[in-house]
Amino acid sequence: MLRPSDFFDLSSFKHKGLFEGLEFVWDCFKILPDYLKKNLKPTINSKIPHSVYLHGNYIYIGENTTVEPGTVIKSPAIIGDNVEIRSCAYIRENVIIGDNCVIGHATELKNSIMLNNSHAPHFNYLGDSVLGNNVNLGAGTILSNYKISVDKSIKIKIDDKVYDTGLIKLGAIMGDNSESGCNSVLNPGTLVGKRSLIYPLVLARGYIPPDTIVKLRQNLETSRLK
Repeated sequence: MLRPSDFFDLSSFKHKGLFEGLEFVWDCFKILPDYLKKNLKPTINSKIPHSVYLHGNYIYIGENTTVEPGTVIKSPAIIGDNVEIRSCAYIRENVIIGDNCVIGHATELKNSIMLNNSHAPHFNYLGDSVLGNNVNLGAGTILSNYKISVDKSIKIKIDDKVYDTGLIKLGAIMGDNSESGCNSVLNPGTLVGKRSLIYPLVLARGYIPPDTIVKLRQNLETSRLK
């Protein structure tokens, strides 16, 4: 239920080795820095505008990838083929972006992984998070990675069992073909199963099983101007 294969089809992901042999899907973050050191071969295979800031020497950018002006990319980072990175995106350390992904204007990624064909297109934050294949984040979706409490270790409760991830920072893990609506917030340690939908403005937390819809119920009151 909590293995990488429960969330992702890794067959076409070039960096599936990052997830091999893991008991829990979040354990990828414990080995991500070492994986990048061993597997990153610095190469820029696409034309990059002069106004793009590449910080550090350990950056790989694949073929036919578009990086618009004002973008900042810090090493180490692996960016795949046919990726669209829009103006003023901020890609921080320890990031893997698969093929055919979209990183939107003013979107920030840190210590995160995007599998193929996933989109974070409009004002998103991804901290210590994984987006599966074909995931789409609505505008303004935030994947929060740090909780405000005395006990900082991120714990995930499923039914009556509590899993201690051993991580101080852990955002969301979204399975293949899941989506979030505009201005939703996924609390630290949120796990979203395959094909599940998080509706706009939802404050999600915990484990959301596959094929689930999470809605926000609210009452709206209208009155006439006097």
